Amino acid sequence: MTSRLLRGLVYFAAAITVGVLALIVVYILARGIPHLRLDMFSPVYTTTNVSMFPAIVNTLILTVVSLMIAVPLGVFAAVYMVEYARRGSRAVALVRVTAETLSGIPSIIYGLFGLLFFVTAMRLGFSLLAGAMTLAVMILPLILRTTEEALLAVPDMYREGAFGLGAGRLRTVFRIVLPSAAPGILAGIILAVGRIVGETAALVYTSGTVASLPKSLLSSGRTLSVHMFALYSEGLYVGQAYATAVVLLVIVVAINALSGFIAKRVAKG
Repeated sequence: MTSRLLRGLVYFAAAITVGVLALIVVYILARGIPHLRLDMFSPVYTTTNVSMFPAIVNTLILTVVSLMIAVPLGVFAAVYMVEYARRGSRAVALVRVTAETLSGIPSIIYGLFGLLFFVTAMRLGFSLLAGAMTLAVMILPLILRTTEEALLAVPDMYREGAFGLGAGRLRTVFRIVLPSAAPGILAGIILAVGRIVGETAALVYTSGTVASLPKSLLSSGRTLSVHMFALYSEGLYVGQAYATAVVLLVIVVAINALSGFIAKRVAKG
């Protein structure tokens, strides 16, 4: 009787979750699709077409640059914590607690930090580079923790077998451990991409809200989420804001599908 009750509660919770998600998606599509127009993808933004194309380009640039900074730092730091540091090390425990604490800090705090440090102290100004570095700091704890958990999930017999065949620690890490942990690492990167694409508050204070194609990483620019926020807050382009939400939803789904496909290929390989 108890098992049936618990099973029913699990099914009920799953149904509510799926239902709420479906309701949100249907609502966004219903409000946004009627306002989608071809001129909203024009290379030049005007008050007439309120083009989102510059925002799409800025979003892709910020995502790539942020991952280029955060992924190597997070993965290699996790490799050191799991493979090289002494088991039970206080330093490792401190880093782990710090990463978990940083993961819970609101994004507006990261935005203020980016404004004070990257924009003002480093004199980068409101630029894509300042925004990317702020986002890299924001997603670094996430990548570090997910990579660490993925490495810890690799059985020790894999390492012992490699050592028994005469492989060194470095070769074992890169040829045995990291390929085995690749699906878990990619899952963390997927979560990081989702946070980057959906971030607004931190980027308003760092990358700015200029609606144009960037000339360099030191140019100011808005992402899709900032573009949607700006349109909705102005009150004049509410329909276009929903249309931007539709495109943002499609991009996130496409990124998740592509990442899932890559993870499966890596797991099979």
